[in-house]
Order: sequence, then structure tokens, then C-alpha cells
Amino acid sequence: MGTFEGRVAVVTGGAHGIGRAIADAFARDGAKVHVIDIRPGDGWFVGDVGDPKALESFAEHVVSESGHVDFLVNNALPRMAGIDACDWDTFMDALRVGVAAPFYLTKLLMPHFAPGAAVVNIASSRDRMSQPQTESYTAAKGGIHALTHAMAVSLAGRARVNSISPGWIDTAESGLSGPDALQQPVGRVGTPADIADMALFLCSEKAGFITGENIVIDGGMTRLMIYHGEHGWTYAGNGG
Repeated sequence: MGTFEGRVAVVTGGAHGIGRAIADAFARDGAKVHVIDIRPGDGWFVGDVGDPKALESFAEHVVSESGHVDFLVNNALPRMAGIDACDWDTFMDALRVGVAAPFYLTKLLMPHFAPGAAVVNIASSRDRMSQPQTESYTAAKGGIHALTHAMAVSLAGRARVNSISPGWIDTAESGLSGPDALQQPVGRVGTPADIADMALFLCSEKAGFITGENIVIDGGMTRLMIYHGEHGWTYAGNGG
């Protein structure tokens, strides 16, 4: 029997990439998995998590099918747009998908959490570092990071709540090599399985004393100090 036999897991944005890896890992370990994704398909609930009506319909579907929820993984990906081109609607759409949706879906499912429930929010290492023209995505990921510890306190005794901040993850699993891999302190780019493994750990009883935490899984990149002229790095300015 799998570790999560008889348990119910909910994954947003679970039709591809990191979300798909998490959903598949739960299923392999015996869980009943409910997925919502905006992409059309037959294997999941099709809906836009940025639409509260879609979240309400999805929550009703989950409860009617399974009766309770053990694990919720808020993974759906917000849009990335920079300050030069990003308009109000695009920015607000990123916040709806990246922050408001995890809050609202957690609220909808909270009355149906089973004892020992766990919530895992997928943030990003961009919650603490940025590239130019990434404001909408970065703001959403910073928001979900902060929302995590707030919900951990509010849901104390009902569910543990943690987040994961992935670094560079090769969601296409194309086997990136050369400088892309070698610049990472661990010598490779991350895979969706790296994030799925941590998500399942945070949902397991082994993580029973962990809540309100954010786990960075980035191959050490946010710990790497970079100076002009070292290790082949040169700074040419930002063209501004």
C-alpha cells in the first residue's frame, strides 16, 4: 500500500509541469487526486483558478466526489509581465491566480479538511530575487510566501501550511546542460520531481512539526555570490 492510500489530494495547475509531477506522485502513493487546470482535457476539472465561480464549482466537485480533503497544493502559475508592458488587468490577473486563488480555495475546502491535513503553496525563489520585467509574477510569488505563514497561524490545529520556493526547474525535462547546469552549485538544473518530492514530504507525517515555513529548492543559486570577473561572470549593464 502507498503512503497516502485512502487520502485525498487537490492540486491546482496540475495538468503539466510541476503540478503534474505532484499530482502523479500523489497518485503513485495511493491518493485520490483532484486536479484543476485551465488547459482543456479529460483527466481533470477544467477551470480558471482566477475566477472565484470556477473555484466554487471545483470545490463542490471535490467534496461531492470525495467528501473530505487531506492535502491541498496551490500550484497554478500566475502570468509574468514587466512594468514596461504590464497593464492593470494583467497585473491583477497575476495576483488573482497567484495569491487570491490559493486563499479562496483554502477557505472553501477548509471545512472539509480531515485530521492531519496539510496545505502546500508553490512560491518561487523570485520571492526574494528578480530579473528585469518580471513584476507581476514576482509580486504574486512574494504574496503567496507571506500568505503561507499567515494561514499557518490561522489554521493552527486544523492544517499545517508550508510553501516551496523552486529555483530554475526544467519543466520540459529537456536535460539542460552546459553553463545552464554548471552555474548551479549542485551542477544541474532542477526537475519537477525535485519539487514533487518535497511537496509529498511536507504532506507526510514526517513533517508533522513543520508549519509556516518556506523551503527553497534552487540548487543553491540564491546562496551564490556573484562578482564581476569571477568564475567567468562579467557585468555589461542593463542597457538602461
